[in-house]
Amino acid sequence: MTLASRALAQLANWPDLSQTVPTCGLGQAVSSERGEIAHFHSDRDVDLRMTDRAIRRFAKDLRDSGAIRIVPGSQWVTLRLDAASDVDLLLTLVSVALQAQQTWPDPLERPPTGCNDQRGAGFVKADLSRI
Repeated sequence: MTLASRALAQLANWPDLSQTVPTCGLGQAVSSERGEIAHFHSDRDVDLRMTDRAIRRFAKDLRDSGAIRIVPGSQWVTLRLDAASDVDLLLTLVSVALQAQQTWPDPLERPPTGCNDQRGAGFVKADLSRI
């Protein structure tokens, strides 16, 4: 079982989440009643939708982790799952994302933008552009 499949299985059992097809059409997703939370695009890469306020609040901590990629202007952060601790980090951040959606919803009620993978800003595409 890959780290991503292990994380997806755990999240699919959370009472506030259900497994769905991602709007980007690639991989699998989990959603809450307020919309998509995470897209699992590969065995290693996960896009997590957080509110702008939550990203700003935790930006320094998120940037300090080599497992996380923040894309300016995106409501999504990308996590690379290389170790079991990265799965733990993902589960913690999903909890933060759920709480942020309830506590700090987008005041403008903007529709979510495409995930980082859909926008071409995930880890794999970023890594290829450096070669």
